[in-house]
Amino acid sequence: MRYKKIIVLLISITTLWSCKKDFLQKLPLDQLLDENYWSNENNVRTFAWGFYPNFFSGYGSSYTWGKFFSGQSLNDDFAPSIPTPFVKVPPAAAAGTGWDFSWVRKANIMLNRVQRVPMDKEPKEHWSGIARFFRGMAYFDLVKSFGDVPWYDKEMTETDPDLYKPRDSRVLVMDKVLEDFKYAAQYVRESDGKAGLVVNRNVVLGFMSRIFLFEGTWLKYHGINAAKSTEYLQQAKWAAEQVINSNKYSINDNYRTVFNSVDLAGKTEVMLYREYTTGNITHSLHSYVNKEGQSGTSKNAIESFLCNDGLPIAVSTKYKGDKGIANVMADRDPRMIETFVQEYRINGVTAVLSTSGYAVRKFLNDALVNATEGSSNLNITDAPVLRLGEVLLNYAEAAAELGGITQADLDKSINKLRARPGIAMPALQVMGDQPAVNGVTYDDPKRDATVSSLLWEIRRERRTELMFEGFRLDDLRRWKKLDYTTSLNTDVNRGAWVSRAQYPNMIGIHLENDAAEGYIIPAWTADVQRVFSDPKVYLNPLAIDQMKLYADHGSELAQNPGWK
Repeated sequence: MRYKKIIVLLISITTLWSCKKDFLQKLPLDQLLDENYWSNENNVRTFAWGFYPNFFSGYGSSYTWGKFFSGQSLNDDFAPSIPTPFVKVPPAAAAGTGWDFSWVRKANIMLNRVQRVPMDKEPKEHWSGIARFFRGMAYFDLVKSFGDVPWYDKEMTETDPDLYKPRDSRVLVMDKVLEDFKYAAQYVRESDGKAGLVVNRNVVLGFMSRIFLFEGTWLKYHGINAAKSTEYLQQAKWAAEQVINSNKYSINDNYRTVFNSVDLAGKTEVMLYREYTTGNITHSLHSYVNKEGQSGTSKNAIESFLCNDGLPIAVSTKYKGDKGIANVMADRDPRMIETFVQEYRINGVTAVLSTSGYAVRKFLNDALVNATEGSSNLNITDAPVLRLGEVLLNYAEAAAELGGITQADLDKSINKLRARPGIAMPALQVMGDQPAVNGVTYDDPKRDATVSSLLWEIRRERRTELMFEGFRLDDLRRWKKLDYTTSLNTDVNRGAWVSRAQYPNMIGIHLENDAAEGYIIPAWTADVQRVFSDPKVYLNPLAIDQMKLYADHGSELAQNPGWK
């Protein structure tokens, strides 16, 4: 028996040796993937999942932030003690500024390989639509950051002559993105898997409304191309209206449950969400609002919330002033109480502090306050990635930007949000070209004079409904309003009004003019206060190493204006 085993072993070694040459000449892994992977629809679906964590980050994972709270120290919703400056030194980093086309390449690979898979016409069109959707998403991120970028609609190789081609205009690129979204809106399935966890046609349309609202207003307010601005805004409005008219989603959920629920399945407003589960994937946002020190909310943001009669605080007779948190929150839009803690968080007074005294409540699940899943990076509340509330706001703003917004437009968008259970705010009306409530027009005296009174109210609704959801910085950029975030806007560097006599144990809290009572000033010294004087910051600088790489290959990658 032992002899037979030895013979078998010798034969095996001989065979292995004779095959050694074949083992050493294996095909590259990507070729093996091409030959063996693209064989059925399930494999295509699995490949598509690879896009989700990047584009649908939700609350992030572990200690890494997702889309929510992104840009928190660069917008006017927050009053940090050390605001992030717009321009850092050096102005253009050697690397790592985001000039990365790997997601474009992945989408182009998928689009190409789908055609090889033995599937019928319908699944090929669906998955081609998914690939083009993600290519459009990738290019939108690049255009937002850099403006002009090279357009690639095929998988690039190291020897491709177009690898180092010059940048294409943002209009050309966004025209191509529009083509991708139109294709996806036509061919992506209305339903494909568990609702809320997969991209379907309405999800495509929802993102289409977001992207082309951004680009239409960017072109308008940055003075680039008026005709294209109008076209993109029309597309944004059309896409949002398709979602609205589908009647598949509705504003029936309690406001805060959209953001603090352990399971978002079945929420009628949520179109797409990121699912978190214990021991699988978790985040830390709940812990941040539960028991950690916060970059506090600015007085400017607090005062953007209407009173519950539908009027701004400077107009309403119901506003009780800002001396004490009870007065601040009395008779206000109920979304305010859903968004903020109803007490001041002050260092030395409360266990959890806020730089401004105002603290966030929106994402807190009361049942998890003392649970393991409510602390550290073990949080399990699901994150809404796309919700009807945003789509309604996209519709209203696009309609207003196009001119001639009607009462019907407001009733099918903003007023759906105001009628939400538990909110019940008076409807916004339009009378002539003015905003009105209960048949009476009004004009906020704190309005930016360069923005019409009606558009100002539509933008206000967007700010308060979407607060802390990661939109504000992009909104300010597309409206060309980054100056709102600077020390010149006094209320951005102000917090709650407090008295030292009332809170004698305050530690490290600076009050305006170093008085005994007054507004908390988070960024106390001039050297840390943010200034804004250079429009170059609306676009990011290109990485120096990429510019050198272009030059090494006999081409030129032009830097964005103002950057060196």
